[in-house]
Amino acid sequence: MNPARPRFEATVLPHLDAAYNLARWLLSDEQAARDVVQDACLRAWRFYASLRGESVKPWLLSIVRHVCMDYLRARQHDPLPLDEDEDGEWTGVPDAHAAEAATPETLLLARARREHVDQAIRALPPMFRETIVLRELESLSYDEIAEITGVPLGTVMSRLFRAKKLLRQSLRGLMEDKVR
Repeated sequence: MNPARPRFEATVLPHLDAAYNLARWLLSDEQAARDVVQDACLRAWRFYASLRGESVKPWLLSIVRHVCMDYLRARQHDPLPLDEDEDGEWTGVPDAHAAEAATPETLLLARARREHVDQAIRALPPMFRETIVLRELESLSYDEIAEITGVPLGTVMSRLFRAKKLLRQSLRGLMEDKVR
């Protein structure tokens, strides 16, 4: 067995959920996301020896992002710039402990809120959706997001601000539509 394998498994594999989550949001296709993450893991393994002092999660997510862009380009989509409208797909998983203590009514309300948030995120332009996923769902720092996306730190901050503003507007609009 390769001596680097246990170290690779211990440092890279814990971030597979984040890698899949990012790929699923960028590609809007669960099977394609699985394929892309597998390809990204192979690339990560190939270049793992060259990883020196970098944080593993942003490094892996950067690879996933590049593989997603390659995937989209190969299918005659133009993924850049990431500002055209296209739907993404994400299904939130409720906290098991909260679900045990919840009543059917609170579970139904939580599900409706989650669906509203998911719908609002899917409606975001891809560059904003990507930034919100990396920051709010994957809890990455601004510096890590800048590293992954290859944009300046100020651009990350601006995109996050605009994404949150669009989400607030969208959620307000969704709630108003539901009341009518």
